[in-house]
Amino acid sequence: MSEAATLLSSLRVMLIDDDAFQLKLIGLLLRQLGVQPPSSHAQARAALAALDTDTVDLIVCDLQMPDLDGVEFLRHLAERRFAGQVALVSGEDKRLLRTVEQLGRAHGLQMLGALSKPVALADVQALLARWPTGQERRAVVRQRRPLAELQQAIEQRQLVAHYQPKVELASGRWIGVEALVRWEHPSLGLLYPDVFIEQAEEAGLIGELTVALIEGLPERPGVFGQMRQWLDEGLQLQCAVNVSMAMLTDPHLPDQLQARLAQARVPPSHLILEVTESRLMEDARTVLDILTRMRLKRIGLSIDDFGTGHSSLAQLRDVPFGELKVDRSFVHHAHNRPELQALLRASLQMGHQLGMKTVAEGIEDEKDWRYLRSLGCDIAQGYFIARPQPAEKLVEWHAAWRQRQAGLVA
Repeated sequence: MSEAATLLSSLRVMLIDDDAFQLKLIGLLLRQLGVQPPSSHAQARAALAALDTDTVDLIVCDLQMPDLDGVEFLRHLAERRFAGQVALVSGEDKRLLRTVEQLGRAHGLQMLGALSKPVALADVQALLARWPTGQERRAVVRQRRPLAELQQAIEQRQLVAHYQPKVELASGRWIGVEALVRWEHPSLGLLYPDVFIEQAEEAGLIGELTVALIEGLPERPGVFGQMRQWLDEGLQLQCAVNVSMAMLTDPHLPDQLQARLAQARVPPSHLILEVTESRLMEDARTVLDILTRMRLKRIGLSIDDFGTGHSSLAQLRDVPFGELKVDRSFVHHAHNRPELQALLRASLQMGHQLGMKTVAEGIEDEKDWRYLRSLGCDIAQGYFIARPQPAEKLVEWHAAWRQRQAGLVA
């Protein structure tokens, strides 16, 4: 049995729709694709109650339900910290469906996609094809771990980096990675940042967490140690690391990072700090002081998730960013969605006019790749290129990528 078939046969699915016919139809389509019989609910509140005892990997819910509408239901899922995947199904127009999808992601939910009624077998098959597999399949953890457990994870260096490659769109050349934190939990396995990052922020542990990720252990290098290994292997890769706003209030941070880079014998220009623009200017003077000093030390700065915040133009004007990273919500499917095309073209043009490198994250298929390439975007990142993975797997990935590369840049 293939990996995909094994995955489908193990999925635990919950369907929610007050239309009995739709429940039966979607259940039948799922079973035709090899999914075990799903649990079904005609009421959203009954489904929420069932989540107290049932383990669910995927929820497929209608937007129009008599007791709770889809927006209310997503809010309840977020409050429960549901960590499985969620798919929407509705007869509403596609723009409304996409808006609700975005709302779900804003709540921190894992939104797999949306199905338009009437639902066809090919639609369900395409939805399930997006399911994260292998290293990226998330552990279903519905609630935060105890704070003492997170503190122990930081102290014992249970936090590790997985690296997602970044490549030039023009040439296909591998030029860098983004380091993404994972928690190697001793009993639950691999946990993803949606389970613990917010808690680390609230508890004031995000700085310690980032230091733990950078430093690693003697037997397992942290991010800076891994960067040194790549240099020793002849790989000139830039590595992007996400930084929290909580860290950008410490005026000593530029000197501390410079010292750690020097200790690891890594040129500062090989490090890029990714700052999420929606939270950038909460303390404008201090943040501007720190980020400007980073650039003076030749550390790169990237404005992350561009287009999703509230004062993007002011931030581009005031902060010396060298890279503009367009949010994935504007990238995937842009080739056939005029509203995304307009926003994407404007973002890339603005970045280039300001002398910045442009990065498109969320490239998930060849159509995304070719469309971003036609627009002159500089750098690509996304599942079409590679999923985040441990550093030791990147050699194998790179060999496979080089075989694909010629066909993608022809």
